[in-house]
Parts: sequence; structure tokens; C-alpha cells
Amino acid sequence: MAHCRPHLLPFKRLQLQLKIYRITKFVDNSRTQRFNMSSSSSSASSAFSIPLSPKANPDIRIPKFIYGTAWKKEHTAELVYLAIRAGFRAFDAAAQPKHYNEKGMGEGIRKAIEEGLVRREDLFIQTKYTPPSGQDPNNMPYDSTSSLEEQVINTLSSSLTNLTFPFTIQEPYIDSLLLHSPLPTADLTLQAWCTLASYVPAKIRSLGISNTTLPILQTLLASSQAFTPPLPLPSFCQNRFYGGTGYEVDLRRFCRERGIVFQSFWTLSGNPALLKSGVVGEVAAALEGWVERGEEKAVALYGLVVGLGGVSVLNGTTNMGRMVGDLKGLDVLRGLVEGEWEARWVRWMEVFKGVIGEI
Repeated sequence: MAHCRPHLLPFKRLQLQLKIYRITKFVDNSRTQRFNMSSSSSSASSAFSIPLSPKANPDIRIPKFIYGTAWKKEHTAELVYLAIRAGFRAFDAAAQPKHYNEKGMGEGIRKAIEEGLVRREDLFIQTKYTPPSGQDPNNMPYDSTSSLEEQVINTLSSSLTNLTFPFTIQEPYIDSLLLHSPLPTADLTLQAWCTLASYVPAKIRSLGISNTTLPILQTLLASSQAFTPPLPLPSFCQNRFYGGTGYEVDLRRFCRERGIVFQSFWTLSGNPALLKSGVVGEVAAALEGWVERGEEKAVALYGLVVGLGGVSVLNGTTNMGRMVGDLKGLDVLRGLVEGEWEARWVRWMEVFKGVIGEI
């Protein structure tokens, strides 16, 4: 394994690198355009039509919905299996037994593969390294007294064991591994990132971070580029989408500009006010007769969030009917937006952006 910990930069130097990075704003225009156009009103359908693919790993394609497995406990395997039958092809977990059953997610996927419902290469599988502060001290995938590097390595080993599948000629791998949260200091966050980076691309295809702030993401991006050779850049950022974080307007803009796919969670459960907003109600009313009864508001909000561009939404429903309804509903909405609703969708998106403060 390649070690890059000795090259970690002191925090003050990282701050300087970040200032330089902000000035230069290195952007690959050819790929960033794909994300920028997703939020442009000149093409109302582009956010639905353009595949979500991070700049750091353009070979990865992820759907607009990711099935979230948090808090499903002993029902995880069954629900993941049902989600695959419903049509989900992307799955999110964490090596955090306190809130996730990563092994159960693997069992559900394994059953579907064994039955020929899906192939491993058809799926996007994501999990997370969770620091000790987010773990149950009596049920962890690593020894909390071990070094950070050992914690990360043991987490990866445990996750690869849980997420090994039959009928594939490839060695076990994980499509995306996220830091579940930043660590207490910038240096520790970079040390964890560096350890994960040494397994890219053989065991881990791409990296990301969850529950972060814009300054931390900026520092992580800038410091990754400061290494020789550069470390893998963030491909994904998974954060709550709700009023308490201002709907992450600035963070999502930064992600779009840098080709980082933003993964939205708490999209329904955290937004009762948005579900009651006029624009969601108007879209939902227009969807009556197009989607399953009772699905209108959920599909409307999901569609408006996807319409912001560069966003994939975590969906954790435990109801098979809702699984099918959400997937089909978003596909129906895409067809309408690309057709007869194109002009209306531009107006709805402008109103929605005003509601969430994205002006």
C-alpha cells in the first residue's frame, strides 16, 4: 500500500494552498459545462437527461435515485432486494452498525445477483468510513484505540467482505467510499483521505465526503491537488437538503462548478414546508393522472431538486409500491419536461429556486 501520510501539509500551508486555489479556480471547462448546463434555464430537460458522472471519474454513471439503507436494521436485506426488483440500481450504506446494516445490504444484492435479476457491474454501490465519534463503542468495524490509518484499512476490509458478490470475474470493489463526516482536524481528514486514496482505483473506484461544509470541501479539493502526484479528487458530496442548511445553495454551486455530484438526503422527511409550498403544489396538481395517486407531491419535489442540476437523491422508502411509484414518477416527469411541459418547467424551476434562495 502506498503511504502518503508523511507528505501531509501543515494546516497553515493548506490555508495558503486554498487561497491560491481560489484565485486560479482550476476548472476543466469541457466537463464542467455538463454540470453547468444542468442548472441552466436554456434547457429545461437537461438535468433529467444528462447522466450524472463526476469529473474525477467520468466512467462512473449514477442514476437520479440512490436507495438509502439507514435505519433499516434486520429488514435491510429484504428491502434492498425489493428495491432492486423495483428498479433501483444505486445503493448507499455505511460501516456504522449503529445506524446501518452493511452486511444486510450485501445480502440483498447477493440474492438478486444469484437470481439473475441484476449483475454487479449494473450497480453503483457506496459505503462510508465512520469516525469513532459516530460509532457505537460496543459495535464497531475496527478498534477505536488503533491508529486512524488502521481504522480506515479495517473498515475497508470489513466493507469489502460484506460487499463481495458471485458471478463476477472482477476482484471485489466499491464504487464509492465516503468519509461519513470530516474528522476533528483538517490534518486528520486529509490523513483518512490519503489512506483511502491508496486503494483507488483497484478496491475503491471513487471517493467522497458527507456531512461537510463548503470550506472543508474546498480545503480537501485544494490539498488533494497539492500532492505529487495529486490525490483522487472528491467525486461525491452527500449532505442534507433542507432549510436548516439553507438548502446548501453555495455548496451545491461549488459542486456543480467542480464536477462533484451532490447527493441529497432528507429530501422529503426534512422538508415539510417545501412539500406545502405553492410551486410543489402546482407541479403536483399538474401530475394528477400522470403518476400514482398519492405520489404527486413526492415526485414533484424530487423532480424539482433533480432539476437544480448535478444532484442525485437518496430515497429510503420501505414500501414497494412507493419504490416503483417514485422511479416511474420521475421517469414520467422527465418525459413531460422534455416535451409539452418544457416552458412550464422553466417557470417552475425559477420559482422553486426563489423559494430555496438559489438566485
